[in-house]
Amino acid sequence: MQDTPSRTTIAAYGSLAFPLAAAFIALQIFVPTFYAESTGLSLTSIGLLLLIARLCDTVTDPIVGYFSDRTPTAWHRRKLFVVVATPLIAISTFYLFNPPENAGAAYLLMWTIAIYIAGTLSIVPLGAWGAELSSDYNTRSLITGIRVAFGLIGSLAALMFAVVLSGDESAELGRTLSGITWLVIITLILATMVAGFLVPDNKETELPDNTLQAAWQVISKPTPFRQLLGSFFLNAVGNAIPASLFILFVTHVIDAPDQVGRMLFLYFVCSALSVPVWVAVSKRLGKHQTWTVAILLAAAFFIWTPFLGPDSLGLFYLIVIVTGFATGADLVLPAAINGDLIEWDEWQTGYKRPGLFFALWGTATKLSFALAIGIAFPLLDLFGFSATGNNDGNAIQGLAVLYGLPCIAFKLSALFLMRGYPITEEKHKEIRAALSNRG
Repeated sequence: MQDTPSRTTIAAYGSLAFPLAAAFIALQIFVPTFYAESTGLSLTSIGLLLLIARLCDTVTDPIVGYFSDRTPTAWHRRKLFVVVATPLIAISTFYLFNPPENAGAAYLLMWTIAIYIAGTLSIVPLGAWGAELSSDYNTRSLITGIRVAFGLIGSLAALMFAVVLSGDESAELGRTLSGITWLVIITLILATMVAGFLVPDNKETELPDNTLQAAWQVISKPTPFRQLLGSFFLNAVGNAIPASLFILFVTHVIDAPDQVGRMLFLYFVCSALSVPVWVAVSKRLGKHQTWTVAILLAAAFFIWTPFLGPDSLGLFYLIVIVTGFATGADLVLPAAINGDLIEWDEWQTGYKRPGLFFALWGTATKLSFALAIGIAFPLLDLFGFSATGNNDGNAIQGLAVLYGLPCIAFKLSALFLMRGYPITEEKHKEIRAALSNRG
């Protein structure tokens, strides 16, 4: 396969991220609050149900990665999974985002598990597919960046429904989720058709006989992959906590429920605009060094959130802009770095197994979201906070603290773990040259 795919090929590949991002941004931001307001479930119950759903789904990533790597090339191993996943994602999106009036805990749990598993069938092969389009250090950043850009545009398109409705009442959230349902279904079908026809999928893999044992060796020993995966996980938890609490924070701390949609839209606009900036900077500084800068930038602004209140609307808008800009790096650079480790793994072990690497990546992503929900919502209940009732000053302050301080702690822990990361652009070139000579 050519190591420099055309822009058309990359765009067709990246388009698959649009509907997936639209569905999962709604799941992360709108669904918890909607079910809390419309079903009578407590925040603790919702947090526990979403945690259980995520934990159930974590076992699917290695399974999908395993079979994705082992599917015959003649069957288009990555493409096959993406096509099969399309109707499953569409069905689960419809039922989760449009619950009947008598929906309760069992309904939320069942359809959340369904959409997670369906998403895994597409997302894990999609990551491996992108890594196989090129082995070049900087081209891989471009491929990831375009995929992320499509994902951010998908998130923005979903958030447009909240901007138009401009409110946080459960009925308005219900209409928002209904609109997003059809956005996801229509664009998912179109993107699958475009990518299926235009994006090649014929890269060979080389796998060990005992894949499970080999997978355990990757994460049980001190390796660059374990270092990156741990850092990514901690940073992802730091991002997921404020994302899960965003609507509640703006509604009850900033006291501006009519600004929720506009703020979310602005946040993702800034993320989308930052993607080419972070890709360009990474060519000069290196990927993991650039990611470090972005993490520090976000932490420097999140530190002010526990001190905000109804008179801080302008300052919070500034925080939204800067942290949105920093998030673009979180979305692009770690995944691109993970792609580079496929060659490192081949150099060390003789195996080519991108499905495994992106399966473990997917597991870490899901666990980070599950942990964030499992931390944030029960602690809010502990502080006496209610999503539907009146809250005293202590409950509001507890929400403000939970929104900002855990995020900073997890991000700084991620930086500490990432120190001394060894796979620079120069090292990656050396590895590729060694593989070429070996071949």
